Amino acid sequence: MSSSLLDQMADCLQGIKVVDLSRNLPGPFATRLLADLGAEVVKIEPPQGDPARAFGELFTALNHGKDTQKVDFREEAGIDAIKEQIKEADVMLDSFRPGVLEAMGLNFSTLQALNPKLVMVSITGYGHADGESVTHDWSQKAGHDINFMAMSGMLDQLKTAEGGQAMPNIQFADLAGGSDTAVIALLSAVIAAKSTGKGRHINISMTHSLYHHMVMPKSTGKLIKQMTGKSPVPQYDFLGGLLPCYRLYKTSDERYMAVGSLELKFWQGLCEALELPDLKNRHWQRGVLPNMPNSRTAMKTVADKFASQPLSHWQQVFADTDVCVTPVLTLAEAQAHPLFSHQDEYGATAGWQVVS
Repeated sequence: MSSSLLDQMADCLQGIKVVDLSRNLPGPFATRLLADLGAEVVKIEPPQGDPARAFGELFTALNHGKDTQKVDFREEAGIDAIKEQIKEADVMLDSFRPGVLEAMGLNFSTLQALNPKLVMVSITGYGHADGESVTHDWSQKAGHDINFMAMSGMLDQLKTAEGGQAMPNIQFADLAGGSDTAVIALLSAVIAAKSTGKGRHINISMTHSLYHHMVMPKSTGKLIKQMTGKSPVPQYDFLGGLLPCYRLYKTSDERYMAVGSLELKFWQGLCEALELPDLKNRHWQRGVLPNMPNSRTAMKTVADKFASQPLSHWQQVFADTDVCVTPVLTLAEAQAHPLFSHQDEYGATAGWQVVS
């Protein structure tokens, strides 16, 4: 991202100090966002460093703009150094399992006594034990992104067209369930602390956050059941490939076009671009339900059309046609696309742009 774009938002959190005890991906990405917004971030690592250092560029992408310090978390002097930083901090963020900080002498009551306005945010896999009768304390189970996605039900939603289980290359639990959710929570708590003078300890459960992100399949599954009489499998949910107007279509060179022509006007524009005028009214807003033969034949007709030409042909066809149809780009193609010409390769703030 160009320095001018960064500068547009770099003063938003000036005066906010964040002490970051987290490692790997979720916590460091969260504090990277805060640093890009102007917060002072002090990253405190153990002597051996953050494990993400082994990944080179990834560590740089997650931790540039931070003041990095190393202390021994097992020594009293190291804990005292952390406490000194926390005395003047607005936020402390960690990603330890519940109980680890308490064992170090860094429990919230101790830290709040040092700094009443401190907001403490703990990113965890499965949350804190809530004191209710449970058969197993999930708060103490180890896990990574794939485990949190699996337990939330989200991983099962990522199916291939044939029904096989897809293995995502994006860490949805770490980033959406962890980093982004943590930033929203901690900024809200900091605003409250500014007016009340009182901080709080917030737990972020990546698994629970992902579960609540699935608002679409929870609701559309019921809708499809009303239409078809049975609950859909993920690859044939409302926005999962069931509708001819909202799905992926393979091209002759084994690439894909993404069709998002969900509204009738876009579907009709798509049919014009594909020279398939007879399909214009075969749309769910015209009462053509997904289980009807007209819907299934429309899907096959459109699929055959896209399969007749390579991706480059369809890119030209839809370049100036505003019907919500785009090519499925590779990462390299996206990086080279003019849409991202002013973005830093690892720009965490790439989605922010001040308009006025």
